[in-house]
Amino acid sequence: MVLCPICGKAVSSLKINDHIDSDCQQFIEEPTLSSSHPSPSQNTPVPAFFQPSSTRKASAQRDGPSDSSPLRNLNGKRTVTQNGSALPDDNVTRSQPEDALESAPKKPKVNAFQKAAPLAERMRPRTLDEVCGQELVGPTGVLRGLIEEDRVPSMILWGGPGTGKTTIARVIASMVGSRFVEINSTSTGVAECKKIFGDARSELSLTGRKTIIFCDEIHRFSKSQQDVFLGPVESGQVTLIGATTENPSFKVQNALLSRCRTFTLSKLADEDVKSILDRALQTEGPNYAPSALVDDELLGYLARFADGDARTSLNLLELAMNLSKRPAMTKDEIKRALTKTFVYDRAGDQHYDTISAFHKSIRGSDPDAALYYLARMIQSGEDPLYIARRLIVVASEDIGLADHSMLTLAISTHSAVEKIGLPEARINLAHATVAMALSSKSTRAYRGLNNAFAALSEPGVAGLPIPIHLRNAPTRLMKELGYGKEYKYNPNYLNGEVVQDYLPDKLQGRQFLEDRDLGTQIDPDLRTGK
Repeated sequence: MVLCPICGKAVSSLKINDHIDSDCQQFIEEPTLSSSHPSPSQNTPVPAFFQPSSTRKASAQRDGPSDSSPLRNLNGKRTVTQNGSALPDDNVTRSQPEDALESAPKKPKVNAFQKAAPLAERMRPRTLDEVCGQELVGPTGVLRGLIEEDRVPSMILWGGPGTGKTTIARVIASMVGSRFVEINSTSTGVAECKKIFGDARSELSLTGRKTIIFCDEIHRFSKSQQDVFLGPVESGQVTLIGATTENPSFKVQNALLSRCRTFTLSKLADEDVKSILDRALQTEGPNYAPSALVDDELLGYLARFADGDARTSLNLLELAMNLSKRPAMTKDEIKRALTKTFVYDRAGDQHYDTISAFHKSIRGSDPDAALYYLARMIQSGEDPLYIARRLIVVASEDIGLADHSMLTLAISTHSAVEKIGLPEARINLAHATVAMALSSKSTRAYRGLNNAFAALSEPGVAGLPIPIHLRNAPTRLMKELGYGKEYKYNPNYLNGEVVQDYLPDKLQGRQFLEDRDLGTQIDPDLRTGK
């Protein structure tokens, strides 16, 4: 006989498949006295790999230690050996009642890996109630409802560093009855993914338990690695949970993205980070014995310093607790020792968002905001030539005909940055930035070009024939055909004025360049005084 991996009941090894197909209702073997001590060949359990964790725990609690143990007799009572004979438990003097031993709280064991883990890892939430700042898994969150109903879909968790993506995935694994496999894009290839899918199919067919695959930094997966997930995810063989700090619209293939739900994790507020630090100090503070320097005011400073990153805040707190134990250490010295890591990725969304804000601040004639974003990019290590190239674009796109000198200034700034380099080139960038922000603005040329592009999208406009008098005639044949014959050379006429058409016949009278420098809309907030 074998134990069913689902219900844990004894079933004949020849009938195990039929038993599972009957929803564990038929082919159950009644235990007999002779079967109370089955031989290994008669009672071979299904390997633990294919058993749900709940079944393994129930089986362990039901069976207890092996019957072959010398510390138990047939009645289940413990015996001890004295002069070669076994005595029942009643004759053994215990130093403490068994009920007291069971009721006493057991101190959790801490292995070497847990001791070596940083504070941020040790304080990782274990339940959804401990996750701070994310409404998705809050009491009325959409994702929380799916988790509690064990209907976890394939999903992409998109959020900044330290917002709880990995934490939520691991909490999901602890709450649902699915098998959980965690992989990493840098160490998991296509072959290993296919092996995981094969194990997931075996698990699903044998026990009915699904497999959740958590892929951290899924945006680093190559195209071939992402393609291998399409079939298993679409068929439901596995549930994929991908975590990314990059915009999944650009970094995850559309085919895989359409098979997953995207959940956006919001940036943690300072109050949420502060509550995380308070809990960490209460839990881990006694182990460090920090001085009074690590107080509520310093925790608030660290919360603001972390910029919504819980992991960064906990790492800073751990450093602060270690520094506070040094003699003659002051709070100001602790603050100076903490180095701020700017949340800026030159290859990610922060790169494009910041340069966009810089450009729009100049367009809006706000030199203060433009200087702020300029300093933020320079401080974060942005390429100064990239900023200078954007200034050249601003000079023609937003200032244009209102001040022709700004284009010359922008080109000169690019040359200066190229020749001088940082840190001195920051002054050239600031010079051009403020001048362009304070300059008059005109988008006539830019809008006129866009109007011409819009006309080309109309049917038949892009292929209109060039008027014959405007065509070049470099050959004798072209001259005989009349190319350029009736063209009037403007410099030969008074003030260059002639009667001559330049647009194709179908576009005669069409105007692309507008008369006004800027638009005609009025911001309603100007009337309300906002």
